[in-house]
Amino acid sequence: MVVYKFMFLIPNKIYIPDAMRSTLGVAVENHYGFAAILHQKLPPVTEYMTENLEWSRDLEGDAFCVVDTVDEEAKKYNVDEVGLTPITLEELSKKALEADYVIAYGLPYQLRELPSMCADSRTVESAKTE
Repeated sequence: MVVYKFMFLIPNKIYIPDAMRSTLGVAVENHYGFAAILHQKLPPVTEYMTENLEWSRDLEGDAFCVVDTVDEEAKKYNVDEVGLTPITLEELSKKALEADYVIAYGLPYQLRELPSMCADSRTVESAKTE
């Protein structure tokens, strides 16, 4: 059986729990799963998220906080309180090159209006309130 390495890059806070669950999902399928949280302080961590993180690590995966992209408050919470592994952008780029698949999980909020040809014509402000 071929074993792959997956790297999930997570730039949007609302996708963090789902992406961490997906990281665990690939690990359960006998692959390596890694998650990298960019720009965000994690949402309040539930017991379910903690179990997913621990189980993912038991299966030789990990979850990283990209410390170059977060402020001190987010770094302290993500690394010290939650227990994510700190990583720099340079280290992350090396890990991403080692991965077989790099998946940008979820999109950050859009700074511009959506093109008119898009089916969903929400504005930036309405997207932030959902």
